[in-house]
Amino acid sequence: MIIRTQAYPRAGLIGNPSDGYFGKTISFVFGNFRAEVVLYETPELEILPSLKDHSCFNNIADIVRDVRLHGYYGGIRLLKATIKTFYDYCQDNQIVLHEKNFTIRYCSNIPHGVGLAGSSAIITACLRALMAFYGVSIPKYVQANLVLAAERNELHIPAGLQDRVIQVYEGLVYMDFAEETMTRQGYGDYTPLDPALLPKLYIAYRDDLSEPTEKFHNNIRLRFEQGERKVVNAMRFWARLTDQVHRRLLDGQGDEIGELLNANFDRRRQIYKISDDNLRMVEQARATGASAKFTGSGGAIVGTYIDERVFAELRKRLGKLNIKVIKPKIPHPEARTRT
Repeated sequence: MIIRTQAYPRAGLIGNPSDGYFGKTISFVFGNFRAEVVLYETPELEILPSLKDHSCFNNIADIVRDVRLHGYYGGIRLLKATIKTFYDYCQDNQIVLHEKNFTIRYCSNIPHGVGLAGSSAIITACLRALMAFYGVSIPKYVQANLVLAAERNELHIPAGLQDRVIQVYEGLVYMDFAEETMTRQGYGDYTPLDPALLPKLYIAYRDDLSEPTEKFHNNIRLRFEQGERKVVNAMRFWARLTDQVHRRLLDGQGDEIGELLNANFDRRRQIYKISDDNLRMVEQARATGASAKFTGSGGAIVGTYIDERVFAELRKRLGKLNIKVIKPKIPHPEARTRT
């Protein structure tokens, strides 16, 4: 039996990055790209390298181009961390695993390092494959915690739950990470929403503007834990924005959330250092009349637009900056295939 599992990139619609700071967010996954893991039984356990893990290059310029595009780390470490985290979970919960071995490999066409959660997509797909191979059922909220544990505990990547929750639940989800709730149950409150509530959305990204999450979140965590008023208030501000967007969506006023998305980015700009390229991308998008904010940690934006004329102008303006613009296709949570 060959097991194939997938996971999609996500876009933080509103509230990010407050998810790691007891805030609230609304996010969705989109099926324009995907990470896929293939797993099948073999005599030995083997992890096969992917394109991002190769170590043979044409020349010195080729290896520099590869580093700029993919960074210093491939995806094998993600699979190893997931396998260990899954094994530890099963040990802790007295789940007996059969002794068969497997070969596992992955591939992904999710643009790397631009805030679309490509790494956690690989981990999510890997966890699904392991669950299928060993016949283990894990509640979704626990799956999200395990994906986060693989990244944060095993690989020491600073991260919040938002990406892992939406990639496990899929569709469109409202998330509340209130401190009291997180302390009491170890996870947040997650409410799936109907994607049909969303207005016209676009996503723009560039695949030559990589800024690792480890770099982006640096300093903010320390400033939050030290109780810096400016940072703490920003997290609360983003949580309130999330509730406002949530209310407008439920009231059928999705076309009126653009100003709130802009406010999300504007507040972010006050406490984070934004690169000139990222700032230019947001400004050029807004110059068309569209709204714009980061999907995640920079390198990609999400926003609303009112009609096809604006969308065409978005493609024209951002295309001149070598930025791609797409309309996100939000798959139904049950549409994911597994063989």
